[in-house]
Amino acid sequence: METVNIHQATTDLSRLLSRVALGEEIIIANQGIPIAKLVPFRTSSNRRSSLGQDRGKFIVPEDFNDPLPTEILAAFEGNEE
Repeated sequence: METVNIHQATTDLSRLLSRVALGEEIIIANQGIPIAKLVPFRTSSNRRSSLGQDRGKFIVPEDFNDPLPTEILAAFEGNEE
């Protein structure tokens, strides 16, 4: 991964973007301190969707929204007995 300074990035932006489009990542730095990273843009059609991957692996219990037991509630509030 190459690091370029801001001046170099503004001067060579088209060339840097061409490299990024091919998959390279480039760091832009200000006085040697990294401030941004140019990375390839990928649309959601190129990514594997993660929604629904765990469907059926976890079942929400019937008592999910019930109030907590008093001893657990006391521990959350710092009133452990």
